Amino acid sequence: MRNRYIGGKAFYRRVLGVAVPIIIQNGITNFVSMLDNIMVGQVGTVPMAGVSIVNNLLFVFNLCIFGASSGAGIFTAQFFGSRDSEGMRHTFRFKLLSCLAITLAGTGVFILGGSSLIGLYLTGEGDAADAAGALSFGLEYLQVMLWGLLPFAITNAYASTLRETGQTTVPMVGGIAAVLVNLCFNYILIFGHFGAPALGVKGAAIATVLSRYVELVIVAGWTHLHRRENSYIQGVYRSCYIPAPLLKRIFVKGMPLLVNEFLWSTGMAMLNQCYSTCGLDVVPAMNISGTLHNLGSVVYLSMGNAVGIIMGQMLGASQPEQEVRDTNRKLIAVSVTSGILFGAAMIAVSPFFPRIYNTTDAVRHLAGQLICVAAIMMPFNSYTNATYFTLRSGGQTMVTFLFDSCFVWICCVPLAFVLSRFAGLPILPLYAICQGTDLIKCAIGAYMLKKGKWIQNLTV
Repeated sequence: MRNRYIGGKAFYRRVLGVAVPIIIQNGITNFVSMLDNIMVGQVGTVPMAGVSIVNNLLFVFNLCIFGASSGAGIFTAQFFGSRDSEGMRHTFRFKLLSCLAITLAGTGVFILGGSSLIGLYLTGEGDAADAAGALSFGLEYLQVMLWGLLPFAITNAYASTLRETGQTTVPMVGGIAAVLVNLCFNYILIFGHFGAPALGVKGAAIATVLSRYVELVIVAGWTHLHRRENSYIQGVYRSCYIPAPLLKRIFVKGMPLLVNEFLWSTGMAMLNQCYSTCGLDVVPAMNISGTLHNLGSVVYLSMGNAVGIIMGQMLGASQPEQEVRDTNRKLIAVSVTSGILFGAAMIAVSPFFPRIYNTTDAVRHLAGQLICVAAIMMPFNSYTNATYFTLRSGGQTMVTFLFDSCFVWICCVPLAFVLSRFAGLPILPLYAICQGTDLIKCAIGAYMLKKGKWIQNLTV
């Protein structure tokens, strides 16, 4: 049993070499995001609700960008494993073009329908004046955040390619610099320090946009200044050419990932909308709970990225199936262990964390209960996340599409819709039941891993 789930020193050195920079970057990003959230929370419950709703909507855009990059990224990791720079150059071009197209589409949707989308989350019981205030603050925040969509998209194309080639330090440095810029300007612009005007939620948005341009300059600048290490970047902008056979393969394998991320993120947005019908207090409470959950999830989510990178490189190098399975099993064990540890830590701080926010006692109490539910499910979330990245590394994108987003829309969303609209279920049992559906995904994921169809070299 020990040999099946616990690796040797060489195994953990490899895992830590890939995962630690991602964990550090994501950890600092989420920690500063938490501080950002707390700062906005000091302005008041209503502004916090407006910003929270907009971030739910931007989450859909962010995951679409992630999905577009990930589809080509499957091939990037395997091309790197087979030392094919030309193939990597073509996949990088695909990432840039697809991210630009998504940015244009997303900007149009937010400009034309931002008010209506925010209003969907303000239908629960509560003060009409609070709902109107949340809508106003949300629109103010969104108008500034639109200026940060393009640098976010381009940075993602560069950073994801660097990670897939094993260069995780540079995206980490870029991320750290970005969050420090974000944190400093949040302090200055939200509250009006050092002679600056107190801009509230607008100041928070300006700080975020500035940080994204800083990150882009660092990540893209380093990539182009180190062309010898990143040979795929040479001549990448001389044309938009991508070989038709490769383009077809990326679409076949990658489009399900893009569609999956879009459907999954919209499913999460729909779930939050269903939760919001239980009352206006639910929106800030979910925001507080989600902030701590995001920080607690950093390790197992980062481990998912590490699983995808390591598995992709092993599959691209055509390593033996037994070795691939053994490495994957141990990687998943690390991920689940992190879920158990951080879930326990979340439960321990759940009575105290909501007290940081400038909100009502009812919102604080509800947030603490939601944190406990999310913490209990964290080990199961970590297993399904590692399973998802494993299947994806071998090109099983249609399977992950069914496993991930289809499951959300077929099972979770209808369940939440019926229980919130027709059963009149309070938020706590409603949230617990919807989160508990991940147990079904654990069983499905274990079966898919055992079948082994994901063990294939896509570069041949």
